[in-house]
Amino acid sequence: MRRLHLPPVLSTPLRWTRRGVLYGGLLLLVLVFVPLILASSRWLHASRIDLTTDKLYTLTPGTLQIVDTLKRPLRLTLYFSGHATRDLPQLRSYEQRVREMLQEMVARSHGRIRLQVIDPVPYSDDEASAEGDGLTAANGGSNGERVFFGLTGSAMAGNADGGTAEDRVAEKTLSIPFLDPAREAFVEYDIAKLLYELNQASKPSIGVISSLPVAGNPMLGQPAWTVMQQLDQLFDVKMLDATTLKRVDAGIKVLLLIHPRQLSADAQYAVEQYVLHGGHLAVFVDPDAELDTTPYAADSPTFPDHSSDLPRLFAAWGVLYDPRKVVLDRSRALQIELAGNSLNHPAMLGLGTQELNRDDAITASLQRVNVSTIGYFDLAHDARTRLIPLLQSSADAEVVPTQRVLDASSDPSALLQGYKPDNNHYVLAARLRGTLDSAFPERAGEPGYLAHSAPNTEVILVADTDLLSDRLWVEPQSMLGQTMLQAFANNGDFVTNLVDNLSGSSALLSIRGRSTSQRPFTRVEALRNVADQKFLQKEHELEQELAETRRRLDELQPSKGSHGSTMTTEQRQEIEQFRQRQLAINKELREVQHQLNAEIDALGLRLKFINIVLVPSLVTLIGLLYGWRRSRRNRQHR
Repeated sequence: MRRLHLPPVLSTPLRWTRRGVLYGGLLLLVLVFVPLILASSRWLHASRIDLTTDKLYTLTPGTLQIVDTLKRPLRLTLYFSGHATRDLPQLRSYEQRVREMLQEMVARSHGRIRLQVIDPVPYSDDEASAEGDGLTAANGGSNGERVFFGLTGSAMAGNADGGTAEDRVAEKTLSIPFLDPAREAFVEYDIAKLLYELNQASKPSIGVISSLPVAGNPMLGQPAWTVMQQLDQLFDVKMLDATTLKRVDAGIKVLLLIHPRQLSADAQYAVEQYVLHGGHLAVFVDPDAELDTTPYAADSPTFPDHSSDLPRLFAAWGVLYDPRKVVLDRSRALQIELAGNSLNHPAMLGLGTQELNRDDAITASLQRVNVSTIGYFDLAHDARTRLIPLLQSSADAEVVPTQRVLDASSDPSALLQGYKPDNNHYVLAARLRGTLDSAFPERAGEPGYLAHSAPNTEVILVADTDLLSDRLWVEPQSMLGQTMLQAFANNGDFVTNLVDNLSGSSALLSIRGRSTSQRPFTRVEALRNVADQKFLQKEHELEQELAETRRRLDELQPSKGSHGSTMTTEQRQEIEQFRQRQLAINKELREVQHQLNAEIDALGLRLKFINIVLVPSLVTLIGLLYGWRRSRRNRQHR
C-alpha cells in the first residue's frame, strides 16, 4: 500500500491558522476577563463568615439599622499612633479590631460613610489635627512618645446620595477622644452612638418635670444646678409645668421626672402615655430629698415630709418602693465634718466600682457615685417586668425607717448602734424593662389611649434626688482669679450618660455590651487553679505547724522568775524539726509549681504539634489523595 504525503506547502498555513485561533482566543479572554474583574471588584462584595464564638465581627441589628438610615454623608477619621505603639501589641490588636469594625460599617453604608486612617507622628500636621479634633493623647508609647487612639466624625452638608465628598463641607464634628481598651465591650455602642449623633441635624430635646429648684432662680440670682448646666450644653432642655401638664410632646426624646411630689392624675396619665407610646423616661424619687424646701406639714410637726413616690404608676408596672425606708451601708459610708468632728455617715454613701454595673453603658466607665438617704426598688411577685441594676448597695447594708435617719441628723453615729446587716444587695437605681401596663384603665375611651407598651420598653429608676445636687459631686476652687467647679465624683457623668443613652434611637438602645476579643486560655487557667489550691493547702499546713511550734516553744521557755536565758536541748530539737519540715514543705511547693509548668509546657507542645504538623499533614494528605484519585480517573477515561 502506498502512502500519500501532502506537499509541505499545505502544512504551513494550517499551523498558522491554529496558532492564530489560539492567540485570538487568549486575546478575547483577556478583553472579557479584565473588565469582568474590575467590574466585580467595584460592584460585588465578597461574602464573609464570622467564625468567632461570640460573633465579634458581626454588627448587631441596632448598628445595621443606624447605618442603613443615615441621611447625610459622614466622614470618619481614625487616629492611631502606629509608630509609637510598636511595643504595645495588645493595643495594636485592639486597634485592628476597631478598624475592622469600622470597615464593616463602611461596607454596609454603600458609600455614605468614608473612612480614613491616620498615624499622627510627633510634630506633624496630623498630630496637630488630632489635637484640634479634641483627641486625648496617652503617655507610655515607645521612647516616651504620646499615643493617639481616637475617632472623629464629620457630617457633611448635602444629601447622602448626591454630590461628591470633596464638594461637601463639614456641618458637624464629634469625636471619641480615646478608644479605651477597658471599654472594649462597648466599642460598637460608642461608634454607633457617634454615627447616630452625626446624623441628627439638631440637639435632641429633653423635658424636665421637677419640684426641686434644679433650674435655679434667675430672679434671686440662684444658678441652675451643675448637672442641669451640663445637660443644657448637650441637649435642648425644656422645663415642663406639672400643674398644667395634659400631654407630653412626642418630640421630647427623654423625660426627666425629678422628685414627683403630689403629682396630679392628669400629669401622671400624661407621663404614662408618653412612655407607653415609646417615650423614654427617667424617674428620680427619694425617701428624703434634703434640698426640698417644702414647709412643715400639719401631720408632721417635728420633721417635714420630703419624700416622693409614684405609687399608682409603680403598682401598675410591678415596682415595689417604700418612701419611708432608707438604705444604710456602713462599709460605703462617706466621711463628713460635723461640729468640728470627722465621722462616717452610713446614710451618705460613696458607691464604687463594685456597686456599679460594669456591663451597662451608663455606668461602665464610672468610678464613683455619691448618694444620700437613698431608697431601693424591688419587683412584685406578679410583675411582668424585670430590674437590671445600675447602682446597688454592698451586702453590708441595712434598711431603716426614714424617721430614724431624720432623728439622727445631729448625731449620725447613732445609726450604727444596733447595726445589723441584711446580707442583701439592694437595688438603688435600675433599668425597668418589659411590657408596661396602664395605671388608668378608666380612661380607655380617650383618644390616643394605650393599655400596654411594646415589649422591652425601658424606664430608668433612681431612688435618690440628692445625687443631682452640687454638694455631693462638685466643689468650687479658685484658679487664676476665677471660681472653677472641680468634680470629685461621677454623679454628673452618670446623669449625662443616662440621658445620652435614652435619647438615642431604639436601635441604639438595643446595642448591649459585647464580649471582648481577649479570650483566656481556659485549660491553662484550670491548671493554674488546681495548682493554686495545692499551694493554699500547703501554705495552710505550714502556718498551722508554725503556730503549733511557737506554742510548744513558749511552753518550753523558762519562767519569768528564773535566771538565765540559755536555750535547752529540747528547744533546739523542736526548732530544728520545724526547720526541716519547713524545708520539706517548700520543696513540695516547688514540686507543685514544677508540675504545673510541665503540664502547661506539655499542653503547648500538643497545640504546636496540632497546628504545625498534624493539620498541615492532613491538608497535604487530602490534597494528595484528591490528586491521585483524579489522575486515576483520567487514566481510566483514556
